[in-house]
Amino acid sequence: MCEKGHSRVGKDEVIHTEQTRSSDLTSDRTEITECEDTGTGPTRLYRRRWLIVFLFSSYSLCNAFQWIQYGIINNIFMKFYNVTSFAIDWLSMIYMLTYIPFIFPVTWLLDRKGLRVIALVAASINCVGTWIKVASVQPSLFWVTMLGQFACSFAQVFILGVPSQIASVWFGSDEVSTACAIGVFGNQLGIAIGFLVPPVLVPNVDDISELAQHISVMFYITAGVATVIFVLVVFVFQDKPEIPPSVAQVALRNAPAGQYSYSASIRRLLCNKPFILLIITYGLNVGCFYAVSTLLNRMIIEHYPGEEVNAGRIGLTLVIAGMVGSLICGIWLDKTKTYKETTLSVYLMSFVGMVIYALTLDLGHLWVVFLTSGALGFFMTGYLPLGFEFAVELTYPESEGTSSGLLNCSAQIFGIVFTIIQGKIIDHFSTLAGNIFLCVFLLIGSVMTAFIESDLRRQKANQQSRSEANANSTNWSSVQHYGATIPYSPFQEEFPH
Repeated sequence: MCEKGHSRVGKDEVIHTEQTRSSDLTSDRTEITECEDTGTGPTRLYRRRWLIVFLFSSYSLCNAFQWIQYGIINNIFMKFYNVTSFAIDWLSMIYMLTYIPFIFPVTWLLDRKGLRVIALVAASINCVGTWIKVASVQPSLFWVTMLGQFACSFAQVFILGVPSQIASVWFGSDEVSTACAIGVFGNQLGIAIGFLVPPVLVPNVDDISELAQHISVMFYITAGVATVIFVLVVFVFQDKPEIPPSVAQVALRNAPAGQYSYSASIRRLLCNKPFILLIITYGLNVGCFYAVSTLLNRMIIEHYPGEEVNAGRIGLTLVIAGMVGSLICGIWLDKTKTYKETTLSVYLMSFVGMVIYALTLDLGHLWVVFLTSGALGFFMTGYLPLGFEFAVELTYPESEGTSSGLLNCSAQIFGIVFTIIQGKIIDHFSTLAGNIFLCVFLLIGSVMTAFIESDLRRQKANQQSRSEANANSTNWSSVQHYGATIPYSPFQEEFPH
């Protein structure tokens, strides 16, 4: 550890570390929390890493809120714009459809320009989308609200794959899963608020002019929040720390600049059999979650007429439970590194939760629906950071943004397919039949997850670097220095601490 001026680095690294420390102490004294020599180069953790991940979570929250703000009061927007339920469903599904063609250029941009550029684009486009929707509060302007929703869906392409990238770039090897869970947490909280707030702000009234006022208030609040977050991103968000936080990041930064090829990276990922299995299983699980979230209002209203507010609360319960599940799973992974075992267990419980939810939805007791939706959300939404982090482990040293982008692309495709098919099944048969349809695919995903080979490449890289650093340190003699025992190096006389 590099504390109180003591360093275990060689001549060049001493110069670099001392110059960096001097710069940090004069410019951002409170940020330095830990410095360590790994044998391959210094690593350091900054307190600012928490600000970065929470700021990302904030604009992710604002964007996710808008994904579900129409669907949870589907019947009210149908009446206001005089359109079909399928048209309102597309206000949610456009988030999924937009992601598919744009994810590859966006991940290329992330690799080339870094996190700050991606954050600025995401926050700015999301802000523009919110203000477009402010101008759409007239029954004849459904196309305008669709345009605003398209802008927000485009912003989402710059958001969904970023949590694992922020975790890897800013956090230490023992924090990455927790940090990724916090990044996903913001998106989930946005969905939760999207379930809760619209039914409260936009009650089901018959007077169209009064309804327009309620919708306008919701849109103005969203636009104001998006604007404040955009300003914060402009002035606060940073691309990466000056000194990397982990040995894995040291290795990536030390790689020759011309060595990386985005197209070659995509080809390698698509030839990685464990990762291909994970792409499919992740898409099946998250696609089911998208379908359930989009169609939740229709399912609840069919069995409990007039319960729009409780439908939102049920959605809130589903997502809040999932947020708890995400954080617990993230912390568990950092402590145990049992990626496959945890992923498989949570996947199986998602299937069980979906079965119970499907069989109890029509019992006529809302408290049962709250209970089963909470259990379903805990595991189904809690699976999100597991998929991200398992993908990074399976694909290291490939870009985290690229692997996450492919996972999300799969989720969007399955989300569109499942939402459309389940909606048609509900229309022609019943909600039970539609939910059983999803149960079948969750079972298939659980079986496929069992066949994923647990090749934890990032963990191996960190362990190898630490082993090399420990082996090198044993070759030095220990001497007493200012009351602390440090390895002796001939450079100590030339560069005293």
